[in-house]
Amino acid sequence: MSATRQRGYRRVTTTAVAFIGAGALLAGCTGNTPESSGGGGGNNAASDNDEQGDTVVIGFSAPAADHGWMAGITEAARAVDEEYEDIELRVAEGTNDVSTQISQVETFINDGVDAIVLLPFDGAAMTPVALQAMEAGIPVINVDREFDSPFAARATVLGDNYGMGVSAGTYVCEQLGDQPDAVVAEIAGIDSLPLTQDRSQGFADALADCGLEVGNRVAADFTVEGGEEAASNLLQAAPKIDAIWNHDDDQGVGVLAAIENAGRDEFFMVGGAGSANAMRAIQEGNSVLQATVIYPHTQAADGVRLARLVAQSKSVADLNSQGVPRTIVLNAPVVTSENVEDFIDAAFES
Repeated sequence: MSATRQRGYRRVTTTAVAFIGAGALLAGCTGNTPESSGGGGGNNAASDNDEQGDTVVIGFSAPAADHGWMAGITEAARAVDEEYEDIELRVAEGTNDVSTQISQVETFINDGVDAIVLLPFDGAAMTPVALQAMEAGIPVINVDREFDSPFAARATVLGDNYGMGVSAGTYVCEQLGDQPDAVVAEIAGIDSLPLTQDRSQGFADALADCGLEVGNRVAADFTVEGGEEAASNLLQAAPKIDAIWNHDDDQGVGVLAAIENAGRDEFFMVGGAGSANAMRAIQEGNSVLQATVIYPHTQAADGVRLARLVAQSKSVADLNSQGVPRTIVLNAPVVTSENVEDFIDAAFES
């Protein structure tokens, strides 16, 4: 869940564009054609990217699945492997130990895989071994947490943390923009992380656009227990609240428990990440949870698709330019009762 470090654009462009829409670009990854072997401009329209090509061996490494979103990351990557007979996905055991993850990538390099998809536990710490892979001629697809060097990856797939905050703040503005005295609260993730800082900044920027601000703010730690504790403290400190944005749906399970225990229901809540249980609560409509903002758990799945294209020298559909883009930033849409059916089937379980 890395920071995208985007600051200087307004809320409409953030949520609507986010560089290139995930659906248009990455659905197109499998719907276009190989690059022309003749070296001409544009894409070769003679065949389809979904057609089986040479087998591509892809090494995949990610942190431990100790969080619903992270478990969803690996599950989605495995699902892409099942789609293509020409992908052999070698999944390393999830780990939060940097030394172990470095060893996993070194093994992939020694094995001579065709590509590596890497969601690093620590982007900076994994940069040297990613550079080693690139120098060995193995393209690396960096997912979610960015490396320190632009030379460490052939392509990078990112969620939009700042855009998440903008989306949440825009939704709150739509509900409360005519109430200048509305009390808005925020339950963040781990404050020391750039991703949390970016989410909070996007939220503040969007609120400012309609004359609101965060009146009460606490930080949790992306866990159920941390969410319940942080929410309990918030509710004790704030006798009146009109809206809450909770950064993470996993910790949101604890947040909702604290709200229920406190008997509070005078406000609405917006979640973050887009878990299936959050969407079910939105569907049911019997809690304060009214919306959630997607932070795609499909980033690694997109990374596997891109790795296949790169290794097979193919291009992305719906783009005139050849090859695979260097950076893809995915959208951060808001899910409400009006559009939840469009998202729930692909959601991860907290």
